[in-house]
Amino acid sequence: MAIIVARSVLTGLTVKDAMRRQFVRLPQTMSIDHSINYLIKHKANALMTLDEKGQPAGVASKTDIMGAYYADLPIGSPLSDIMVAPPLFCCRDDSLDTALEKMRTLGVYRLYVRDPAGEVAGALAYPDMVGLLYRYCHTCEFSRHLRGPAEASDDPVSRLTVREVMTDQVVAAADSDPLTAVMEQLSMHRFGAMLIESADHLPVGVVSKTDLILAYKHGLPADTPARRIMTSPVRACLRDDYLEDAIQQMIFAGIHRMFVKHGPAETIAGVLSLSDAARIRSGSCQACVSSRIKVNAGQ
Repeated sequence: MAIIVARSVLTGLTVKDAMRRQFVRLPQTMSIDHSINYLIKHKANALMTLDEKGQPAGVASKTDIMGAYYADLPIGSPLSDIMVAPPLFCCRDDSLDTALEKMRTLGVYRLYVRDPAGEVAGALAYPDMVGLLYRYCHTCEFSRHLRGPAEASDDPVSRLTVREVMTDQVVAAADSDPLTAVMEQLSMHRFGAMLIESADHLPVGVVSKTDLILAYKHGLPADTPARRIMTSPVRACLRDDYLEDAIQQMIFAGIHRMFVKHGPAETIAGVLSLSDAARIRSGSCQACVSSRIKVNAGQ
């Protein structure tokens, strides 16, 4: 009889297969101002802080820096004033499934990685897992990108679309709203970016945490209107786009989320993030379903 077993594309893979070996580490005495330079340069969302002995002390993320901006904390303040301690770890040889479950349970975006000797060997975040899944799916024999035009027109594989993975909830701020209001919404909903709408409720831009920490660094008052720092136009995909194509766009553009449109119209239906793509664990199509079924010969 056929027995469904809990398998996914991640099954059999370990943290060392996906982890990032280069990550930002800075003394906890370094100023918030200077730390922003490192985050932007390395396109990182967080950094590890080190104590006076060079040992892991905590984590300072863009969210923490945004909180400092909101609280009007002097930008010359040390990272120790905003960091979250202690850093959370997994082991290099842990399964990716285990690490992902730990991240979901703790409600965190990243874990740092220790090697068998206990040394810090890297970091693991949702985009790292999605990057691994994308490489796997892109080179799979069932990949759309490896199929010729004739094969593509007669595709037997059930492929995931954006609508099956995206988050339906869309919260927007007005382009006239102050940055404080945008930061409040980002914190309340635990978003990485906020859709910005015009007075007639059309999407006109996006304000991300990166935009906010740069505004903080450049000394813009926290009551500055959102339109001053928003990124435009809104990068978006369609609900019926293939998940593989949407992930490819995000990876190549170096972004962690895209908004989703109902269709050619400007109406925004939801948002797709790399975190959403990592949580489903199943890659970009259902070609792996057969690998999740094993036959119990004794039944």
